[in-house]
Amino acid sequence: MTQWSLSQLLAGLHDTIQHRLEVARRTLAHPGTKGDASEGVWIDLLNAYLPRRYEAAKAHVVDSRGAFSDQIDVVVFDHQYSPFIFKFDEQVVIPAESVYAVFEAKQAISAAQVAYARAKITSVRRLHRTTLPIPYAGGTYPAKPLIPIFGGLLTFESDWNPPLGEPLREALQIGSSEGHLDLGCVAAHGYFAYNKQRSHYDLFQGGKPATAFLFKLISELQFSGTVPMIDVLAYSEWLSK
Repeated sequence: MTQWSLSQLLAGLHDTIQHRLEVARRTLAHPGTKGDASEGVWIDLLNAYLPRRYEAAKAHVVDSRGAFSDQIDVVVFDHQYSPFIFKFDEQVVIPAESVYAVFEAKQAISAAQVAYARAKITSVRRLHRTTLPIPYAGGTYPAKPLIPIFGGLLTFESDWNPPLGEPLREALQIGSSEGHLDLGCVAAHGYFAYNKQRSHYDLFQGGKPATAFLFKLISELQFSGTVPMIDVLAYSEWLSK
């Protein structure tokens, strides 16, 4: 009789993600189709394994002042308390207050793709976010401080040799704090994460990167808490414009 094995379950999760990304990269010829397929792999992973309070989608992010982000490949947002998410055909628009994390999904990591991801992440972090006091039976809690929006880059492979080394670390350190990458996965080779205590990027090579990345993201989300209470009326002002 086949015995249950946690190590095999976790390895199987990674192997499935790596195989799907590899098939998309090797078999789909059109760049747009290839990109859509890769984004879909990561979105499927997050929607399948993140707690139900979270949802992942390709989307634009909007703030109450009417500013929009660039289109983001993977947005992790609040599913439980978000008052409105706009959906029209395949287009999704999410209020800035509802966002937990944003990722770009590309075929291979390189200095150019790191810079591209930083620009996309910046377009989200620059948006205005509201936060309101929280009423409860005994009174009102002060408005919750805004949580940091995690940013990252997801790829199948790397243009560097070695795949995760000093060139990657150097590329991650270039640019402003608004475009800072917190976390990323190179499914065929490893993953990286910013170590706040050491102000340094940790690079993890080998193993089962897709599964390790998922666990790391879940851990970060656990400590980030819940998104702030959104000022819906700030958005309603646009009804008269």
